[in-house]
Amino acid sequence: MTSTFPDISISTERLVLRPLDTDDVPALAEMMNDEQVGAWTDVPQPFTEQAARTWVTERAPAERAAGRGLDLAVTEFLTQRLVGVIQLARTNWHVRSTELSYIIAPWARGEGYASEAALATAQWLFGDQKLERIELRTAADNTASQQVAQKIGCISEGVLRNACIARVRTEGGGWTDVRTDFIVWSLLPEDIEGADGHLADANGFTHYSDWN
Repeated sequence: MTSTFPDISISTERLVLRPLDTDDVPALAEMMNDEQVGAWTDVPQPFTEQAARTWVTERAPAERAAGRGLDLAVTEFLTQRLVGVIQLARTNWHVRSTELSYIIAPWARGEGYASEAALATAQWLFGDQKLERIELRTAADNTASQQVAQKIGCISEGVLRNACIARVRTEGGGWTDVRTDFIVWSLLPEDIEGADGHLADANGFTHYSDWN
């Protein structure tokens, strides 16, 4: 039985999802310093290029090797510019489930890239990896993330009260933690049957060692 994710690239009409690379470090650091990323994730702020390099060269490979998850760079097909990141975490190979999250660079928002990348990843997980459940958790006030979940067919299962730590700016310009709720979403194979069929037809999956 599979216990780790392969090195994979996933292509859609507009995007290529592939393993993070050291060439991504400057763009990754810039993206993770965005105001919205600081508010809705737990990444250190400010996020340095050294932190980005450690993520690419140490943390992401360790998570994949341990079977816990997979981090994929989301890039534009034509420009190869870094659009965002898809993360899989808390993977349970016995239950065949994983938790999916997404971060999109501020310049790329509003183009549907998050839903395109998330749906392509889900189709690969259900088809190639034979997973049976994908879970998403969105902060109660993060409406943009909730819209992505809805767009790809996720079903809202309930609320984890007081389970999320978000951040807001202080008067001095720093960050302070605020407690809020998590909305839990699930996606099962049958939830995406027929969803964005044109995208499913366009997707291609290749092992990264063979990808050029």
